[in-house]
Amino acid sequence: MSRSIKITAAIFLLLLVAQAECQGCTPSSVSVEQTNTGKKVDGIDMVFQVTVTNRCRCAVSNVYLRSNGFSSFTPIDPKLFRRNGSAYLLGGGRRIPSSESVTFQYAWGHYFKMAPASVQAQC
Repeated sequence: MSRSIKITAAIFLLLLVAQAECQGCTPSSVSVEQTNTGKKVDGIDMVFQVTVTNRCRCAVSNVYLRSNGFSSFTPIDPKLFRRNGSAYLLGGGRRIPSSESVTFQYAWGHYFKMAPASVQAQC
């Protein structure tokens, strides 16, 4: 087997491995954890902290969350979390490296269930 064929085969194999890793980056690769901070706004609405972590081996971007009926008594920085169509864009769509997180807070009388809707792998 010639040297150029071996190099081409090795590159092809590396591309297949990278593609397989990217395909493993699904919405379930992103975890959403919420905690009640113990703080209250106006003595009524509880403050919740949301931490969204990329558990995929690759970086992800354009992470969208579903959260039916979401609302917040306090404003949320739109660079961290904003409505975009029927879902909410996290971190302005920016790249989130593997094992890194985006965190934001909201205030309401109860927590809102949030679930990853879609992600885009950056392998």
